[in-house]
Amino acid sequence: MTLEQTIKQLPNSAGIYQYFDKDGHLLYIGKAKELSKRVKSYFTFTPELQANSKLSARITKMISQTVTLNYIIVNSEHDALILENSLIKQLNPKYNILLRDDKTYPYIYIDNSQKYPRFEITRKIIDSPHITYFGPYSVAARDILDSIYELCKLVQKKGCLSSKKLCLYYQIHRCLGPCEIEVPHARYKKELDFAIELIQNKKTLINKLSQKMEFYAEELRFEEAGELRDTIERINRSQIKSEIDFASVENYDVFALHHNETKAVVVRIFMRNGKIISSSHDYIQLNEGYDENELYQRVLMDFYAHGKPPIVAPILLACEFEEQEVMEKYLSTVFEKKAQIRVPKIGNKKHLIDLAVLNAQELLKKENPKDMTKLLKEIQALLSLQRIPNRVETFDNSHMSGEAAIGAMIVYENSNFDKQSYRTYHLEAKNEYAQMKETLTRRVESFSKNSPPDLWVIDGGTTLLKLASEILDSLGVFIDVVAISKEKIDAKSHRAKGKANDIIHTKNESFKLQASDKRLQWIQNLRDEAHRSAIGFHKKTKLKRDKESTLLTLHGISEAKVKKLLNHFGTFEALKILSIDDISSILSVKDAKVIKNIYK
Repeated sequence: MTLEQTIKQLPNSAGIYQYFDKDGHLLYIGKAKELSKRVKSYFTFTPELQANSKLSARITKMISQTVTLNYIIVNSEHDALILENSLIKQLNPKYNILLRDDKTYPYIYIDNSQKYPRFEITRKIIDSPHITYFGPYSVAARDILDSIYELCKLVQKKGCLSSKKLCLYYQIHRCLGPCEIEVPHARYKKELDFAIELIQNKKTLINKLSQKMEFYAEELRFEEAGELRDTIERINRSQIKSEIDFASVENYDVFALHHNETKAVVVRIFMRNGKIISSSHDYIQLNEGYDENELYQRVLMDFYAHGKPPIVAPILLACEFEEQEVMEKYLSTVFEKKAQIRVPKIGNKKHLIDLAVLNAQELLKKENPKDMTKLLKEIQALLSLQRIPNRVETFDNSHMSGEAAIGAMIVYENSNFDKQSYRTYHLEAKNEYAQMKETLTRRVESFSKNSPPDLWVIDGGTTLLKLASEILDSLGVFIDVVAISKEKIDAKSHRAKGKANDIIHTKNESFKLQASDKRLQWIQNLRDEAHRSAIGFHKKTKLKRDKESTLLTLHGISEAKVKKLLNHFGTFEALKILSIDDISSILSVKDAKVIKNIYK
């Protein structure tokens, strides 16, 4: 069936549609209240099928590449919105805008039903009418909480009250001692009110911390003074500086966008009780142009993806977008109350929006040095990549004669290694090909939670490159893949110092660049970081295994028997939960009882 025939037969149902190019690569995923009406709006049918002249240059380019169309029918526009968002995260289509920041932000909370309440941190709603929340905090939630316990005489730890005995915290005047002393409610509430004032007014909190830091410095307690200095710095970074104060109890979640040719930035500001309490921002790579409507939808979908927030606030945006009404209905179901999305034009709320936009503009000015952008574009051109490789995942494996096999993935984004996104895997496979297959398979299984990057780099040759491509193709995910292998001299890898003649492989060709070529050095840097991560994790795993092996051999289980167990069950962790019958299927019942006795 031709593309035109498929379009003309589309139903009038809600659903999502997918455009593919001539090579079967996914170009775009969209949603529709009525599939037929929405998809037809992209095209004109006479004298032949072509892009509608009213479309943007970005969408016109996409339609010119579209050869086939698939669609999925759902029950409602609401369901289409959720499915669209989920598929975009997993499949990362070329013309969709992908946000990678779907983390939850922590809140500080207090349970007022307790006799002597204390503050804790949570990322989830705790269903109780007695809970009071403060936040969200993009950074420094733990610093704020620790500062409260530094400055206020509260119950310091969860287990303090159950001890029934005064401890060090009482002696150093950081607790009133309700574990042993009957502290009047009014006296304890005075400390709670002071703590709440510090949480809600960071200026007061920072002043108090600064006074304590100066005291430590005067007492020559420089280490403690240095820790407070760092805490103050982190708390300062957690919010945008502003004199805006609504002198009211209003709450708002504020979102503003700004962009240049290749990047956008989203700034979020959280106002609670009329004061700005925290802010956050994220950069968004624009692979094929800017679409403000889609971007606002993605920003809101991602931020509220984890369900009803502890504090439901009206949403303020810098400008209106096409899907605003649909998004308002969707968020109303998430919030379990009517969501409010507003675009203020005058007054204090407009000043709040202006502040967010100003910060977005400043952040974009500072982002990504031009020389790195130039290098990444050169790499894109050399390797014929679909996208500029702003986010890259690099893979390597490590083992010793098949023992303690591990896989490692490192992540590079925005000109830096994103160490929080690194992943390591314990592997069961025994040879390098199977180990890489296991590592990559486990990564693609997590695409729904952690979206695909712009590029995969594989430490290996064309065989592993082909393996990676086949794994991605089997899932319908298109990611550019390259591999880097060492030059072979007399069938041995050559890595002489100063002569790193590595070879870069793509699907269609291989490149042997000069050792001084910055494009080669960039890929080598990624490979070397993955190798360092793999070796480091392998050493830890091997050390742990050696300790476990020694433990078993001390109790009469020979090294040969240990190896036999590991070959069959994979890890020592598995041994700890197996039954005697399970273990005795490999060793004797006597040995099985010894092992179970060790791991009681």
